[in-house]
Amino acid sequence: MKKIKRLLVLQHLEIEGPGLFEEFAKERDLEIEIIRLDYKNALPHTKKGDLILIMGGPMGVKDIGSDRYPWLKLERDFIKKEIENERPIIGVCLGAQLLASASGGDVEIIKCGSPPKALPEIGWSQIFIDKSNKDFKSLLKSPFHVLHWHGDRILLPKKAVLIASSARCKEQFFKIGNFAYGLQFHIEATEGMINKWIKEDKEFVLKGLGSNGQEILYEENKKYINKTFLKRELLISKLFEILDN
Repeated sequence: MKKIKRLLVLQHLEIEGPGLFEEFAKERDLEIEIIRLDYKNALPHTKKGDLILIMGGPMGVKDIGSDRYPWLKLERDFIKKEIENERPIIGVCLGAQLLASASGGDVEIIKCGSPPKALPEIGWSQIFIDKSNKDFKSLLKSPFHVLHWHGDRILLPKKAVLIASSARCKEQFFKIGNFAYGLQFHIEATEGMINKWIKEDKEFVLKGLGSNGQEILYEENKKYINKTFLKRELLISKLFEILDN
């Protein structure tokens, strides 16, 4: 008998919604509740059968305590409590960073070059499975390109188990305990979502990819958005399957 009955989505920004996760949940007739923390929606009261999905956003762990995002600390405290309650959790990008932070980890700015300078990881690139992982080994044994859109890297807590890395950022996919997974990359994004990000997050794109960054991303999307769809869908399915048992 399936355990997951309801998908609780913690969303921080209009353009960073659940995307393919929501489509997957609808296909399985799950109840879906979206909590807009940027709209000051109250954090949910969870129950057995809930899966918590924590989305991305331009704010970060280092913004906890700032007047601009007063709900961030409350959200991290909520995540910590739900980890202790062994509630199933999937954190994406910011969600993964908050998941790590709630478990004793941290973040730092991604740097590149000599001398090292801050350089966001943006665009499609391959992730590589940790050889010791069994749950996702078959899924990630062939090349898998995913979308990156972040300026921080996660410093994993000791209790975390690393699953996959990219060439520029080691902490891409990890597990905490038996009920929580963090993904630094975006498997949920649809073509429409990504096009909005490219347009509305222009400054961040140019910082990461230079003056022709938007053109680079539009071309990369043409190459990878459909090519990776089945594998992204399979990864979502695998996460639900593991957390549903």
